[in-house]
Amino acid sequence: MKIRGKRECKQCGTRWSYYETGSIGCPACGSLHSVGTDERTEHTDSQVTFDLTAVRADIDNDAHTELADRAREACRTYVRQRGFVNGGRLRDLDEEYLAAIELVHVADIISRKRSLTEPEELYFLSLLRSGDRGERPPVAEVPRSLRAGRGLAYANAVDEYRRDIRKWADDRELTQSERSTLELLGDHVRRLRMLDGNVTAETAERLLEATRALANGLRGDESEFTRGQDRLENFTLET
Repeated sequence: MKIRGKRECKQCGTRWSYYETGSIGCPACGSLHSVGTDERTEHTDSQVTFDLTAVRADIDNDAHTELADRAREACRTYVRQRGFVNGGRLRDLDEEYLAAIELVHVADIISRKRSLTEPEELYFLSLLRSGDRGERPPVAEVPRSLRAGRGLAYANAVDEYRRDIRKWADDRELTQSERSTLELLGDHVRRLRMLDGNVTAETAERLLEATRALANGLRGDESEFTRGQDRLENFTLET
């Protein structure tokens, strides 16, 4: 949505940025009555912290199914509040968001398993221990039984990011090539979803890299746009 992010309190005159605080309340007096002092700009992001501390505290006490359910809900809450346009600026598709959305899907798989293999347990616990710092296990460590979790997470993350790119681009004149490349990205996401994300982890990673290059290109780096375009045109789903 488009909002006026620079606010001025009617009560005490304090000025602040909604983009920084994420609150309509005056930081000085708490009044909810304010006026915008700038032009409306696209803003889909929220000031929200990704924190798995409470879930981690019970790793040694709770069954893996319970940990998975709690982690999934915590990550869903975070993902629902996140966006990628902040005060009219397109953010990166960042690692914290990817860790959260991957944990949503991996936890869903874990919660339905009676028991875990050692690689599954280690992978799940690794996401729990460092996902909220934007750290995830490398591609080579994704167990085959959990790769659909990463694949579907990437498909959904890229789809949300693409949706915000289109909102961000509403005030810009995209070229035909840029529009076509965004459509091609959407086609790949739909195909990945049709496979329920069940592709090699390397395949999902290539889609992410192409998406990031495309975003950099749309923000003005022509060489990155070319790189992203080439990657999407040559992208294949390997199962």
